[in-house]
Amino acid sequence: MNDYSTLGPFDSEQLDDVRPYIDFGSIRVEPKADLSISVDVEDGTSRVVAVTLEYSNSKLQLMAFAAPKTEGIWSDIRSAVAQNILAQGGEVEEGFGAIGAELLAKLPLVDDQGRAAGHRLARFVGFDGPRWCLRGTIGGAAMTDPKAAADINDLFRSVIVHRGETPLPPGEALPLSVPAGSVLPPGMKA
Repeated sequence: MNDYSTLGPFDSEQLDDVRPYIDFGSIRVEPKADLSISVDVEDGTSRVVAVTLEYSNSKLQLMAFAAPKTEGIWSDIRSAVAQNILAQGGEVEEGFGAIGAELLAKLPLVDDQGRAAGHRLARFVGFDGPRWCLRGTIGGAAMTDPKAAADINDLFRSVIVHRGETPLPPGEALPLSVPAGSVLPPGMKA
């Protein structure tokens, strides 16, 4: 387990100070100037599956998962992500960065006809909290610009995860929702 109490990401149950945040259910994000936020929705179900933050010419996609009380699951998630990337013809390298163990990946791109169209770089970071794991997928300027990378690392560390009491199997995505008062695209229900 990591020292979630001082470094972040933070557990909602262990925060003493109340600070403003945007509530997506299991993920809560501190508002910042120049921060754009969107939700990723599963086709067919309209279920929110991730929260994507755009900041400092970079993107940070966030997903939170249930974990057992006794151990973290970031190493298992990292392994599954690596296998998935390799199966798609991508490349992956394990590393250790400012947040901890991470994956650096070259993700294959395809054009409209399904032909290979190069690749994009991504960094996968994770953090094991109490009964949860937060995964971040980083792209954009943070892949090559040290200042942008530091900004995104800080943004990841500022996230608050609300695990809730609902029993869920390890690895199950924690529920996400659209914040109250948000304007939803046509056809999407909160």
